[in-house]
Amino acid sequence: MSDPASPASATATEPVAPGKKPMSNLGQRILFGVIGAVLLLGCIWYSAWTFAVFFAAVQMRMLWEFYRMMREVGYKPAALLGGGISLVIFAGVLGMVTVSNTTDSIGQGMHYVVGDARSAGILLAGIILLLPTLLILREMAAWPREKQDFSPFSNVGVALLGLLYVSLPMSLLSVVAFNDLGYDYRRVLALLLLVWSSDIGAYAAGKTFGKHKLAPKISPGKTWEGAIGGFLLTLAMGWAMGYLLPELSLTYRLVVAGVVAVFGPLGDLAESMLKRSVGVKDSGRIMPGHGGLLDRFDAFLFILPVLALLQLLLG
Repeated sequence: MSDPASPASATATEPVAPGKKPMSNLGQRILFGVIGAVLLLGCIWYSAWTFAVFFAAVQMRMLWEFYRMMREVGYKPAALLGGGISLVIFAGVLGMVTVSNTTDSIGQGMHYVVGDARSAGILLAGIILLLPTLLILREMAAWPREKQDFSPFSNVGVALLGLLYVSLPMSLLSVVAFNDLGYDYRRVLALLLLVWSSDIGAYAAGKTFGKHKLAPKISPGKTWEGAIGGFLLTLAMGWAMGYLLPELSLTYRLVVAGVVAVFGPLGDLAESMLKRSVGVKDSGRIMPGHGGLLDRFDAFLFILPVLALLQLLLG
């Protein structure tokens, strides 16, 4: 997730009735932050289906924000086709991790649709292999494009990059969320708490002790002192996760916390570099005072591939 110290997105102000003060930017941040947190926590807690629907929508919105930023510099990625493929990737990964488990409703539903994990994997692989062909055919149908200096293959590359950078990593959240017994909301909640701890620790330590810039050309507000503070608080949260997930060993929890503490800030820096390269302040305006969903979940894009690999290797 983005650094809490990052400036809020600029939003257009509407006329205010006489005698009525507009809501402050801080008020907007608090209000929409609470609404977003309640929606997020409610969806991951209620059921596997609400988890799946919520994060499929989040993933779609994040991809749309990425494509919107690419359009700012003249690219014309296939947003509709990319969005559809993004949903297929999410459903395919979800199917592979749930189809062999029929103890909950989402596992039974996926089992009915695809039959077994091998079928889900073949379907997903087939769509991914055909994707470049589909994108190139789309460019052939639109060729030549007016007012675009780029090669049509640049549009294909940007569309594929969005799926690799945003959709595939976010789809791997299902690998973290499900175990042999089915969906476990505690795993997603633990990941959120670790990411939030990294952000809060970095913000507090950076404000208090920050002197040495971490990456001044990418994110001038980040410091090495903040990074160390975020790392230490995330490790402390990893230890405390024993109360939430007592079945996980302390060593495993600390390894996961270390992954979050290292790769979360890297994901944030990568998105900051992306925004600077295209000249935008925020990825979107879906949450007044908080920017876009890509701003909120950028840390996940680097964390989830590592955690998914860790879980597949260690169980």
